[in-house]
Amino acid sequence: MFVKVCGLSTPESVREAVDAGADAVGFVLTASPRVVSPGQVSELLAGVPDDVSPIAVFRHEPVADAIAIARAAGLQWIQLHGARTPADVATAHDAGMKVVRAVTAGAAPEELEDWGEDLLLIDAAVPGSGESWDYAAMAALPVLQGRSWLLAGGLDPANVADASAAAHAWGVDVSSGVEASRGVKDLAKIRAFVGAAKAAAAA
Repeated sequence: MFVKVCGLSTPESVREAVDAGADAVGFVLTASPRVVSPGQVSELLAGVPDDVSPIAVFRHEPVADAIAIARAAGLQWIQLHGARTPADVATAHDAGMKVVRAVTAGAAPEELEDWGEDLLLIDAAVPGSGESWDYAAMAALPVLQGRSWLLAGGLDPANVADASAAAHAWGVDVSSGVEASRGVKDLAKIRAFVGAAKAAAAA
């Protein structure tokens, strides 16, 4: 089970995610309660080993701007939310970036097709809301079979095992589900989430 912990903003939260066994850590470089600057990310990367992927998260920024900001932060992975096109993915790849393309539950079927992204992320209808949704609906979609994709939205340490199993997810992504308050990570919840996700995959 691939596990990404997103919205990290302190050395302590990065260290906790890495020590717990997260495969990727996300840094929000767009307007959000979890936003960090490229300079902050450069400092936070000191706690990220080579086998953990650090990912820059963007909302509606043009892909060229996202690439420039990610480079300034020292990142080679970008996560793109909002209205995107296959050309956006190609542009990012041409610039040497790896791409997580984020869509929401209920997206049009063509948005779930393989556009060449490295990972597809399927989020709640309102990303960042922390609200659960019908995870099991993903299991029946032929377009996701054999794909590397992440389940997100409304996940927390208590439900990640059941949700990922119901969706037949390749991996999971969490942000608000491991917070003490909006934008403030809870270190114990981070460890509990990663542990629960990894244990579920091993069961």
